Formats: sequence, structure tokens, C-alpha cells
Amino acid sequence: PVFAVAVSVMASYEVLLATDVGNVKLRVHPEWAPLGAARFKELLDCNYFDGCRFHRVVPGFIIQWGIPADPKLYRQYGDNKIRDDPVRTSNKRGTISFATSGPNARGSQMFVNLDNNDSLDSQGFAPFAEVIDGFAVFLKVFDGYKNNGPDQQSAKERGNEYLMASFPKLSYIEKATIC
Repeated sequence: PVFAVAVSVMASYEVLLATDVGNVKLRVHPEWAPLGAARFKELLDCNYFDGCRFHRVVPGFIIQWGIPADPKLYRQYGDNKIRDDPVRTSNKRGTISFATSGPNARGSQMFVNLDNNDSLDSQGFAPFAEVIDGFAVFLKVFDGYKNNGPDQQSAKERGNEYLMASFPKLSYIEKATIC
């Protein structure tokens, strides 16, 4: 089932991602993608990202995260999909978009664009935030697993128990807070 929220017009807000390799500050733009911005706030409000690993790194393209340390949170939010937002701004370097497995299938995984990836616009990836400080921190995220990285299904089922045991070098979000 697709999760739909009633979204009132909310103001933009800033988020601090304290990671093991440095701090990143984001500005969330509800006017770009109101459903995505609302879901992100919902995830922040339940500390969803605390301990979350950057589980997929494609150098020069994207870094993805959103499988939480606790698999119960993934079942609550990752499997609870939200509708798509129309693409109102391009997937340029430093913007954040939700990952998706198809139409109206955004859950809790997202990525930062490491380059101008406007080819993602026509595929329906709607940015909802942008990096306003600390973009260079993303360039320090561990990328050594390349194509031998985590199995997403195992990560969803076992969370950090699996990720820390099998992929101990993954960089991670220590704490994500609204500023």
C-alpha cells in the first residue's frame, strides 16, 4: 500500500548530519517535493537515521543511505511507501532525492547527487533537499566495497547487526537533527 500524507505548506528547514567523517548541513525544500520533505521530517522525528550506514557508493554519481540500524524501523517506514512528487528541480550536484523501486514507491532510502545527474529528472527522482555546508564530507565516505557492497535485503532484515559484521568500514550517520 502507498502511504499518503496530508501535507500543509511547511517552511524550509535545516538538518545537521553528524557523520563519522564530518558534518553535513542540509536545507530541506518542501516547495520542491512536499511529500518527500514531509517523509524526511517524519524519519528525523523518530531518529531513523541515527547509526544509519552509507550502504551504496557510486563514485562520481551518488551515495545512498536509508536502511536504519534497527530493522523494525525499516519495516515501519521503508516498507510504507509514499506517492511520488513531481520533479520541480533538477538532480544537480549536492541535491538529495529519495530512491525508488518504481512509481509511488519511495520509502526511506535516499541519495546525494555527487555530480549533475539531470538524467534522473525524467525518471521521476524529485530532489527535496540540498547540501548547504560540508559537501566535501561526502567525498570522504568509504567507497572501498564498490560492487561487492551490502546485500540490501539482508541489511533490511538485520540492520546494523549485518552491516557492522560484514561491512565494518562503511561510513555512517551518527546523529541527524533538525537545526
